[in-house]
Amino acid sequence: MRCPKCGCQEDKVIDSRASREGATIRRRRECAGCAFRFTTYEEIEHEGLMVVKRDGRREELSRDKLLSGIRKACQKRPISLQAMEQLVDQIFDQLVTRYESEVSAEELGKLVMDGLRALDQVAYVRFASVYRRFQEATDFVQEVKKLETPP
Repeated sequence: MRCPKCGCQEDKVIDSRASREGATIRRRRECAGCAFRFTTYEEIEHEGLMVVKRDGRREELSRDKLLSGIRKACQKRPISLQAMEQLVDQIFDQLVTRYESEVSAEELGKLVMDGLRALDQVAYVRFASVYRRFQEATDFVQEVKKLETPP
């Protein structure tokens, strides 16, 4: 690990802790060159899980891309980044458990919508409008009516 202050590659780990319900490990490090302390995070790399898009293309599942989509849906809503990251962790755990190599974009979208529905109804409708490609106002009305019924 390269020190962010001086660039030295020698450091020692001062403290390690589980973070985000065990999904990552947080490490406090101290640079051997300048004694600067910094934090790093380690997480399991889920290799090989591909998303099959609507047009048939395949793309590697990206945690960052998934978080970005959820953040856009939750923009200007009272939802913490931690809650969004927990949702991404839950979705990743479900995907890794259910699928070995490929998952359809449709299934991924359903998992995101289910998670957002439980988290925030406005974020859910925002995501649904892009995911389901709403064309008319009646599409929004139908989706909002679905919120009135329990999941």
